[in-house]
Amino acid sequence: MKQLTSYNRVAGYLNKVFDLLNAEFFESELSRPTITIQSTPKAYGHFSLREDTWVSKLGGTHEINIGAGTLSRPIEEVAATLLHEMVHYHNYLHGVQDCSRGNTYHNRKFKAAAEERGLIVTHSDKYGWSHTSPSDRLLEFILDNDLTDILINRNEFGGFRITGTGTHSGVTYGGEAPRKSSSRKYVCPCCGMSVRATKVVNIACMDCDEQLLLVG
Repeated sequence: MKQLTSYNRVAGYLNKVFDLLNAEFFESELSRPTITIQSTPKAYGHFSLREDTWVSKLGGTHEINIGAGTLSRPIEEVAATLLHEMVHYHNYLHGVQDCSRGNTYHNRKFKAAAEERGLIVTHSDKYGWSHTSPSDRLLEFILDNDLTDILINRNEFGGFRITGTGTHSGVTYGGEAPRKSSSRKYVCPCCGMSVRATKVVNIACMDCDEQLLLVG
């Protein structure tokens, strides 16, 4: 796969990741929304409740946005943000009110739905069960599907730490700072073949008879 270093390629890649997550965690129930990459100060993303946020001659769609300044986080963190917003989308379709206080406070209904679908959920006094991170199940999914890091990022947050994991109304909020990658990348020094693992391992390339090197 070509490296994800252009905006257009990343936009297509996020749609691919959505489809994979949809099949794995939602039985492909969710119609693909319009996935955007826009600035979301102090948040990683959002889900739009409006069914006609984007319109065309074919009809309207919801929007899921991934913050342009957060793309170059480890892929498991980006996938967790996308999955977070997909949980909001699924709850909306099933009439589950998972937020209050202007759609910023995540309640226990959100927590339960998110934990069923590969996310670890922690509590914030201000925003409820809003902070999500990838579980081992999601990490294994990422490894099994050979998802790779996005290597482009909008330069907009220089000088302060971005916070938050997302909303489902478009209103952004504060939260946790991004975490270090939960997986490790190993590369063959001879042919360049790479793999990811969730822990430190000793692994070799059978084609080159070389031990893979830990690079990130």
